[in-house]
Amino acid sequence: MEIDGTSHVAVGQGDSWALVQGGVGLTLADAIALDPAERAAALAPGALAPDSAVLRAPLRPGSVVAIGLNYLDHIRETGLERPERPLVFAKLRSSIIGPDEPIRIDPALTRQVDWEVELAAVIGRRSRDVSVDEALDAVFGYTVANDISARDLQFSDGQWIRGKSLDTFGPIGPVVVTGDELGDPQSLALRTRVNDDTVQDSSTAEMLFGVAELIAFCSRSFTLEPGDLLLTGTPWGCGGFMSPPRFLAPGDVVEAEVAGIGILRNPVLASSLCR
Repeated sequence: MEIDGTSHVAVGQGDSWALVQGGVGLTLADAIALDPAERAAALAPGALAPDSAVLRAPLRPGSVVAIGLNYLDHIRETGLERPERPLVFAKLRSSIIGPDEPIRIDPALTRQVDWEVELAAVIGRRSRDVSVDEALDAVFGYTVANDISARDLQFSDGQWIRGKSLDTFGPIGPVVVTGDELGDPQSLALRTRVNDDTVQDSSTAEMLFGVAELIAFCSRSFTLEPGDLLLTGTPWGCGGFMSPPRFLAPGDVVEAEVAGIGILRNPVLASSLCR
């Protein structure tokens, strides 16, 4: 996480999920609630070195709001019609994991597990019916998301929440970078690699609806709360739309990257999710 130009590492401490900075614990929820002056005063100089901590998911989002078919290159690869308005769905927060935590595939549930690199916006203030011009003021920061998707469940169910929300299917991280540090969210390179093979390589400039438009659209219908996470869509290169299709399998390692934020790396394991 970047606050006032200084890196902050989110580390898991049981349920505290504290931001540890020079020995001072501060949850991300606390940091979001502070105004910039209070935040700077609360955090001492000198970030905890990443090699001295185990990175966990940088936040436990309240709600996870996701957008489908939001990249022009992805729309072209699917052959589907361009949406007239953002295609909104929910992803359960119980799917969230952090860097280096395994994506666990239960073969009794799914055999078509796909990757989707996404820029994810962390909401920083309560937002209801905000305008496009005001929308980015509602963003605390950004992180990388990999919207892991069970395509067989997604398309057989006729709606997406189960196929998108299996346990471990929501990797986010490695850090949250504040909006002032990241700059224009519509000019960021993003990539996915599977076993070092680049499968997605695009830019957020390919978004059909930009981050500000998405926040304005969603907030017109429902309130976005501080700590909510907005996944903004994925570009071309999803395995399910390759010829022949390619899916994740146990033993794979998937890396999702957004320029200015970092690389979110997760191994893939076989595991029964249902006990």
